[in-house]
Amino acid sequence: MALHLCKRNKKIIDLLKDKSSSGYDEITIKIIKISKPFIISPLINMCNKMLVQGIYPERVKFSLIKPIYKRGDKSSPSNYRPISLLPVLSKIFEKVIYNRLFDHLHSNVILNEHQYGF
Repeated sequence: MALHLCKRNKKIIDLLKDKSSSGYDEITIKIIKISKPFIISPLINMCNKMLVQGIYPERVKFSLIKPIYKRGDKSSPSNYRPISLLPVLSKIFEKVIYNRLFDHLHSNVILNEHQYGF
């Protein structure tokens, strides 16, 4: 069974916010956007393979955790909050999965319009 990405999924890269942060792989969204014409085909193949096999790639499950200063004494660890910097490919894969799941739930009328969650 061949899968394809809908038009919405092809725009995922374009819709990513231009941030200079990167995950452990040091690949920024800017690099992905610039290289899009060259990587889109292999990226689509990776996404399709991930969906067919039902396996999320191990390497994009890792995040870089950095402490962000809140306020108060800078020498106190309690005045920092952790943020997780994910690889850009992780963000792309998650959006592809979300779009596919949402399309499935919507087209099969599985979700109730009054259903909410956190």
